[in-house]
Amino acid sequence: MSKSRIILKRFLKPQHRWLIIVLGVSLTLGSVGFRFADDYFQISRNLQIFADIYREANVKYVDNIKPGDFMKKGVDAMLASLDPYTEYIPESELEDFKMKYVNPEYGGIGALIYQKNDKIFISDVYEGFPAQKVDIRAGDQILKLNDIAVNPKNSKEMGDMLKGQKGTSIKLEIQRPGQSEPIEKVLNREEIHFKNVPYYGVLQKGVGYIKLDRFLENSANEVKEALVNLKEKDQIQSLVLDLRGNGGGILQESVKIVNLFVNKGETIVTQRGKTQTSEVIYKANSLPVDLTMPLVVLIDKGTASASEIVSGSLQDQDRAIIIGQRSFGKGLVQQTLPLSYNTLMKITVAKYYTPSGRCIQALDYGHRNSDGTVNKVSDSAIRSFQTKQGRIVYDGSGIYPDLTVKAKSYSNILYSLASKQLIFDFATEYRNTHSSIASPREFTLNDADYNKFTSYLSGKNFDYTTNSEKLMAELKTMAEKENRYDDIQKEYLSLKSKLNHNKSEDLVKFKPEIKRFLELDIVGRYYYQNGKLQASFNDDLNLKEALKVLANHEMYAAILSGTGRFHSIGSPTNILDTADVSISDRKLNNSLDPIHSTIPKK
Repeated sequence: MSKSRIILKRFLKPQHRWLIIVLGVSLTLGSVGFRFADDYFQISRNLQIFADIYREANVKYVDNIKPGDFMKKGVDAMLASLDPYTEYIPESELEDFKMKYVNPEYGGIGALIYQKNDKIFISDVYEGFPAQKVDIRAGDQILKLNDIAVNPKNSKEMGDMLKGQKGTSIKLEIQRPGQSEPIEKVLNREEIHFKNVPYYGVLQKGVGYIKLDRFLENSANEVKEALVNLKEKDQIQSLVLDLRGNGGGILQESVKIVNLFVNKGETIVTQRGKTQTSEVIYKANSLPVDLTMPLVVLIDKGTASASEIVSGSLQDQDRAIIIGQRSFGKGLVQQTLPLSYNTLMKITVAKYYTPSGRCIQALDYGHRNSDGTVNKVSDSAIRSFQTKQGRIVYDGSGIYPDLTVKAKSYSNILYSLASKQLIFDFATEYRNTHSSIASPREFTLNDADYNKFTSYLSGKNFDYTTNSEKLMAELKTMAEKENRYDDIQKEYLSLKSKLNHNKSEDLVKFKPEIKRFLELDIVGRYYYQNGKLQASFNDDLNLKEALKVLANHEMYAAILSGTGRFHSIGSPTNILDTADVSISDRKLNNSLDPIHSTIPKK
């Protein structure tokens, strides 16, 4: 018997098997693809060292150690050295994991909360769920839950208390701004299930729109149902599929969605792991819903993972025009493995490749720097590929759109007003003093309303530092370090006084964008998330570009055939990263960080 087999046999004795449970390592010879016998020895050796350290620290360390927490920190640190997507899920976090990545269903009231000034407030209410049905509103302060005063120092605990078995009742005592007496609300918890497709409709005559938020269970069926309804009931002739901010989800769902628009038998995505036998080719295995309808897919910096499979596959097959900003660039596939004691490990098992053969992974986790940081794939390593009709596309940098729309940037005063909840608070006041407003696409604030807002800000702190002021501060610091400040002090103070911002002037100068975000927040109070989305259509530059292209049949055909400037898409020599972080990314859309929300699964 070989040395490695003797060691492995010794390792698998009963007294050592708990190590396998703790680390989630399967050492079955038929399932581990190591090339050299020394690997088995190294695994056995290091597991023994790990076990010795864990045991001795727990027994002899001067202070008490919580064994479970201590082990989890070690495992988390070990897995974090691989990539941000490989993680250990203990039993206590299993339900949260399933809600986040598989099927977000739970018993609750359909509202979000936040903490401010040692108080707990409702931050958002979802249409069709218990909170909305009993007229609980964003901005309401929660005073008591089932006659127990809330603990303002633990909003997470409060959020957990609002959840519970569906059908059970819950009583809330709330304080509504503008009302002197508290209000009592009795609700019955319901199953809270958020649709993958929260909204679909008609943008204008003949043009359909589908908003896809995530790729969890049943997402493909929801997209199919929306598409069929738009075709049959609304007689649409073209479609916009909106994947902006969609961090991904289950790989198979993305395959099914692409299959709605391409022929049966077409390759949609290929998954390749460590060995040749791990390669999986996903093909369209059903008849499509529509092969010819003009299609535009909207993407941005928050478009990741399964969303990139859809947009990349449709781009490679010249089936859709991609519009927006360069996507996130996640070309890795995770698989969830069950471990002992009802725990899981989510581990990166492969990379995926679009039909042209490109992997769009933007960060190279396989080659970390000495300090642990990760670099983007270098321009010199980026390769070119061809779409079905010969257009040039590139790997290593996400999905680059056929037509780029520069992401909006916003003023510092708007960031300040949003981050300090002043836009939110004014919307709360507006809702409590206006029983109704116009439809989402028609509602606007008049000048008198905006003047009320500026008056509302009187005495409130929303100071901020402009970029110019930041540069001036850096200049002073550098001049002082170089003993040059005395030489430039007069000129410096003169320039600084000219650059100092004036909040009153900025409220006038940036009135259009501030007023627009006030309108969106107010619309959300009456028409909830879908109303807010519809209201945003009016000044959505990406949608306007999509409608423009869909109305110009010659341009649409020229882009897909690669005519002229459309022959090469996203060359590394001329890529401009237009995926700037907008205020909607940071605050108002409350979108998930794509690093933690993209889980294509085998």
